[in-house]
Amino acid sequence: MQNRALFGPAGNSDSFAADGHKHTREAPAWLASRGLDAYEYSGGNGINGRPETFAKIGAEARAHNITLSLHAPYYISLSSLKPELRLKSIVYIKQSIDAAEAMGADIIVVHTGSTAKQTREEAVELTKDTLFKAIEELSPFTVRIGLETMGKQNQLGTLDEVIEICKTDPCLYPVVDFGHMNARNRGGLFADADDYRLVFDRIGSELGDRYARYLHCHFSKVEFTDAGEKKHLTFEDTVYGPDYEPFIEAIVRENLCPRVICESNGTMAEDAAAMKKYYESFSNRGDRG
Repeated sequence: MQNRALFGPAGNSDSFAADGHKHTREAPAWLASRGLDAYEYSGGNGINGRPETFAKIGAEARAHNITLSLHAPYYISLSSLKPELRLKSIVYIKQSIDAAEAMGADIIVVHTGSTAKQTREEAVELTKDTLFKAIEELSPFTVRIGLETMGKQNQLGTLDEVIEICKTDPCLYPVVDFGHMNARNRGGLFADADDYRLVFDRIGSELGDRYARYLHCHFSKVEFTDAGEKKHLTFEDTVYGPDYEPFIEAIVRENLCPRVICESNGTMAEDAAAMKKYYESFSNRGDRG
């Protein structure tokens, strides 16, 4: 595993196309030229590429030292009350795993679903059952399955719920979206570095140190309402949080090596670069304070 934090975007920034690029296989070289070292392939609307296309993306990523992850389709619903939807979700997970393995990504990111007309505890149990069936049916595979913390009140995916589900199998890993967590809390969740450190401490104590030290996470500012997440913003926003500076301070002081994927609205690469710049600056301070 790497001995430093990695930074990169989820998908392609608006500036990627503005620079004249059309194909995702061009993204690794473009990101490397900006000093970034991670990239999350966006499969949220479906995994539609061919294996050879994914292989080309992977070859470019390896050539430019870009670490890859893949976001699975948004319409996966592991907790659906409809058995046919849960079975389809296993198919979508298989498509995601196949694409990730073809490009050399080491983790797929999955949304668990909503609570719908059931208790949160019942939704967690349905999710566990769906994932058990998926792992049993699809094994062996080489990637990790990451379960994301979600930003809306009616969605399954609090930190505690994700941790509980991840205990089902060692191939399941938490993917912490700090913007989602803050939006779900209606703001104010991450006031300082200690607030971020508590998240890593909880994961480490419940799942093990390696799950915390090498956490795959998402970071962006997120607008919210009383129902939680409304939309992703850019780092230029001054109303909503969370702020990345105390997050960076926490991971440097605790010697953590997360992969930080930025999901800002259209400025993912630029904002990821801002985080990396601050990370390098803070890491080089004598007192780190």
